[in-house]
This record gives sequence, C-alpha cells and structure tokens, in this order.
Amino acid sequence: MSDEKSEQKKELHAFLFLTCVIAPAIAVAIVGGYGLLTWLYQLFMGPPTG
Repeated sequence: MSDEKSEQKKELHAFLFLTCVIAPAIAVAIVGGYGLLTWLYQLFMGPPTG
C-alpha cells in the first residue's frame, strides 16, 4: 500500500515538473528560435517587400 502511494506521488511530481517546467521551456525555445531565424534572415536578405 505504501509503495503504491509513493509511486503515485512520484508520478504526480514528474507530471507537474513536465507540464510546469519542461513544456513551457520547450515552447519558449521554439518560438525564440523561430524569431531568431527570422531576424537573421531579414538581417541579410532585407525586410519583406510587398
């Protein structure tokens, strides 16, 4: 019984860590990386014209 409770607690901590720390960090890295690539592209190729 105690093993099940400790396992559930570990799983809850892992889930909270993934959803509150890792997922937002990955999202920020993806958006920031895309922004950096866009900025570098426009730095060398000029702004978009239309």
